[in-house]
Parts: sequence; structure tokens; C-alpha cells
Amino acid sequence: MTFGVAQEQNWNALSDEAFRLVVRAEFETHYPTDLRFPPRRLFWRENGDWFRRMAAKGWIAPNWPTEFGGMGLSASKLLIFHEEQERGGIARFQDHGIVMIGPLLMRYGTDEQRRHFLPPILSCEHRWCQGYSEPNAGSDLAGLRTRAVRTGDDFVINGQKIWTTLAMDSTHIFVLARTDPDAKKQQGISFLLVPLDTPGITVRPIRDIAGHDELAEVFFDNVRTPAANLVGPLHGGWTIAKSLLGFERIMLGSPKMPEYGLQLLVGAAQAADLGNDPVFLDKLAGLQLDVAHLGDVYRHFAAIAARGEPLGPDVSLLKIHATETFQRIADLIIETVGPLGGHAGVVAAGGAEINVLAAYYKARPATIYGGSSEIQRNIIAKDVLNLPGR
Repeated sequence: MTFGVAQEQNWNALSDEAFRLVVRAEFETHYPTDLRFPPRRLFWRENGDWFRRMAAKGWIAPNWPTEFGGMGLSASKLLIFHEEQERGGIARFQDHGIVMIGPLLMRYGTDEQRRHFLPPILSCEHRWCQGYSEPNAGSDLAGLRTRAVRTGDDFVINGQKIWTTLAMDSTHIFVLARTDPDAKKQQGISFLLVPLDTPGITVRPIRDIAGHDELAEVFFDNVRTPAANLVGPLHGGWTIAKSLLGFERIMLGSPKMPEYGLQLLVGAAQAADLGNDPVFLDKLAGLQLDVAHLGDVYRHFAAIAARGEPLGPDVSLLKIHATETFQRIADLIIETVGPLGGHAGVVAAGGAEINVLAAYYKARPATIYGGSSEIQRNIIAKDVLNLPGR
């Protein structure tokens, strides 16, 4: 089966400089000006036309191998692609299908699952969200209580998920559910794929600290999904979930958000006339070095993923580095603009207009979602450094 759109050329045969110019020209020429650098995640009704264009061009899945319809980019060119997205202020795609489910099915899915689910991800017909966190089981995923019971050719799901990004804007959700209540916490969990238009599913938006409603609760009331939508073995979902979290931590550990924060920080400094202030410049240089080091680490892990190799527990350091660096940048933006740092929305400063709190609102939850920094440090301590437990 042919997946996606054939590529115009072998992008990896270009030099990095030439590839960057191609990508930059595409983004500068075609991405809508009014959608650049949005302060929140955009809904499909707002940015769907752009990503349908990217799908038609064959650029929707830069991280996928060409045999599955992706661009097949090397680690260095994938980083360039993301850097140019950030440089152009391109809103993030609803990318759980591209970053998570696609690579997961390539590794663990059946041929039938790949034939059924991969093409509509590439065409943007299917948009996925993540059914992991639950009330009282956020970073402790093994504590989840959503149940799935095999009944004939289906699984029947009951339970609740929370903090589900853009669930109201998605067509499908991947769900961790407990299928063996008597097994040890990590051993009785399965990984299921569920269309969101299935009867019994209710989605309720959650308004966040910035007043946006991109998060949601998802309730399952006797929801049936075909047994063919089980990924991997029954009760083997914990292994699948850990693999997927590796993909997520590459995404969350990308330099994109800190680089975005640096752009806002430089703009804030110019508005506050701190461009030549030695104290500010010292702080800025330190953060720029941190982001540069993050890029080096990101390329290392992206290369592993691009080769189709499993990611080790050390990928947790990537998410810690990226999210905590982003928070320090956001804090310095507020410090830089002084009294204006408490104003929400766009404010006038030094003849310029700047959304002072945009980075702050994005940075605060970043050290929590996708596994909190505390959880990531525990993983590194236990599985990388082999430190003893308490």
C-alpha cells in the first residue's frame, strides 16, 4: 500500500543550508500572516486550511519514513524544519497522530491497523488526542482507574480522562485502560484506539489560567471499541505507553518553545531599552547557551528515533531541560518589562506591542504535563543513575 504523497526529492541529499532555504521560502510565502505567533493552541477551524495544504504537499509528517508517507528527514533536517516553523511563528499542529500514534503503529501495530489509521492521519482526516491522565492519576499513570472489559468482538470502556488537549477538536483518542484489575498496577493495562464519535463519550472543555479552553475532560460511559483497535498484546499497554512517552518527550523537549521565548525576550528588552544593559545581556547570554545546548541534546535523541531505535529512560532529561529553560525565559520576560509584567494580553511598551504573559502562560504547565519534572528526575535517578530508593 502507498502511504501519503510522494516526496518531490530526497531532502536529505540537500545540504542543511539549502534545505533550510527551501523550508523558509515555503513558510514565508504561504503561511497566513494573521496566524503567526499565536498566544494559544489554535483550533482546527483556524489553522486547518494550512495543514491540509501541508498534507497535500507531503510535508505533514516530517518525522515519518518516506515508505509510510513522511518526509523521511534526518535528525539535523528535522531540527531545521522545526526551527523554521518557530522562526515563522507557525502554530503547532494537532500533532498527536503525527508525533505519537503514527510512529507507535509503525513499531507495534498490525498491518491492518497501519492500513486503516495511517493514511487518514496523513490527510488530516483523523486528528488524535491523548487519553492518559485521570483525576488522581496524572503523572502516576499506573494508578489509572478507567476500565475496559472484553465483550465479544469489542472492548467496553468506562471511566474518565482529564487535561486532554483539544479533545473537542479531535476525531480519535488513544486510551490507556485497565483490563486486568487483579494484576499489578503496570501489568493490567491495555492500549486502545477509539473514535470520538462513538456513543457514550462526552467531552467537556476546561478553561485554563489564561482563559483559553484548549483542554478538556473526556468521559466514557459503556463505550464500545472494536477489539481490533487493541495495539500490542492484551494487558501489554504499559510497554506501549512507555514507548509513546519517549516520542512525546522528544516533542516536549524540542528547542521550539524556548526559542520562541527567546524571541519574546529580545522584543521585551528592546521595548524596555535594555539592549545594552550588561546585567540583562549576561542573563540573556546564559539562556541562549542553554537553548543551544538543548538543541545539541535534541539532535542526539531525534537521531535515535529517526533510526527506529527505542528511546532509553535518559530521554527524560530532554523534557526537564526544555521546560525548565522555557520557564526561566518566561520569568525574565516579566522581570524585563517591570510593572507591565502583570498585564494580560497585548500591552504597549516602548513604542512596541508585546504579549508579556504569553510565554508565562505556556511555560507554567510545561513542567507538569507529559510527566512532571519530579517524575522525570525519578526516572533518571532510578533507571539511568541506578540510585537506591528510599
